Amino acid sequence: MAAVGFAVGLGNIWRFPYITGENGGAAFVLVYLACVLIIGLPIVMSEIALGRRGQGDPLQTFGRLAKASGAAPLWRWVGGLNLLTAFLIMATYATVAGWVLYYLWSASSGAFSAIDQNASNVYFETLLASPLVMFGWMALAMTLTGIIISGGVQKGIERAVRVLMPLLFLLMVGLVVYNAFHPSFWAGWDYLFQADFSKITPQVFLAAIGQAFFSIGVAMAGLMIFGAYLPPGQSIVRYGFLIIVADTAIALLAGLMIFPLVFRYGLDPAGGVGLIFKVLPIAFGQLPYGVLVGGLFFLLLSVAAMTSMVGFVEPLVATLARLSGWSRLKSTWLMILALIVVSLVSILTYSTWSSLQIFSRDLNGLIDFISNQVLLPVGGLLIAVFAGWILKRDQLAAEVVFPRAWQFRFWYALLKYPLPGIILVILISGLAT
Repeated sequence: MAAVGFAVGLGNIWRFPYITGENGGAAFVLVYLACVLIIGLPIVMSEIALGRRGQGDPLQTFGRLAKASGAAPLWRWVGGLNLLTAFLIMATYATVAGWVLYYLWSASSGAFSAIDQNASNVYFETLLASPLVMFGWMALAMTLTGIIISGGVQKGIERAVRVLMPLLFLLMVGLVVYNAFHPSFWAGWDYLFQADFSKITPQVFLAAIGQAFFSIGVAMAGLMIFGAYLPPGQSIVRYGFLIIVADTAIALLAGLMIFPLVFRYGLDPAGGVGLIFKVLPIAFGQLPYGVLVGGLFFLLLSVAAMTSMVGFVEPLVATLARLSGWSRLKSTWLMILALIVVSLVSILTYSTWSSLQIFSRDLNGLIDFISNQVLLPVGGLLIAVFAGWILKRDQLAAEVVFPRAWQFRFWYALLKYPLPGIILVILISGLAT
């Protein structure tokens, strides 16, 4: 359940709609679903299996398994790459989590009552122009994450996820049903599911695999550390499918929740990182009991954000505690402090540093590109190569147990042969064009 909480978060509800909008709608969705099922699922199972087999933080896990397999010690730095990816993603993710908390407070206080399109845009732009306000909410989000981690994964996450994730799912279904009674629902449906294949480009493939890995949590060290905590008798195959199904269902629901509203209110589907923050306040402002519904939605989204942040930060804390010899408590709060400081870069990029460009991207765009479209595919590629070619087959088979022997053979052949090549082709072609 902790792994489901890690996978289901802002990547589905905040990032999936705006990335879909920026990459052509249904054409992107089609490629994204293919990436999740054909590439993401085998690597999710592999990463959890490596974590349970290695029984340590990501550096330890790759180091131990490489040694047991007679491979070069340099493989341990794949774990280091995963940790770096998680750290970089947190530099921007924590800022967005702060936005969610701010909108929770705003929705609950009635700030969105009868709000229109222009007022909603101004409300969001005013937030971006207020670095001190963003810093306060980001720091609160990081502090709450630290409190959860200090309480331990089981006590801190699993109990909340069991109750609150189903509630979030039901509330999203309710908003989709609300959309279904308006003609704009079918415009949103077509945008998501009527693919224009001419829009499929190498860049769309690269964006799709980056979003797939970001959304389900591949190559960020979180699934590996949760795998280390997973008891031996638990089925990795079952949990892998559960994570993928839950994650994909929430992402598609988010699309059906957001895009009909986008077309209803005449907004731009390619509205960027603020898409849901501009769209949802208008809907909640017009809904009966909108203050209650909006407050509940952003409360549940806050929980989803926190559980994902724990998945990013937990492996960083576990590694820091082992390397430094500090207590878990001290390691947790030092890592939280470091991430708060780094997140200032993201906050200032929206205001003071908005004109600063590197390779035609602002700092947030550059961090997002490096972490999501370079490091995540590279990390997923290396995990697939390690599981398929370095780890001994019988060790992997002992962890990933399918009901039928042929199912494992098929899964193993897929992991070993086509997947590394597919990821490599997507990565090279996407970066070269």
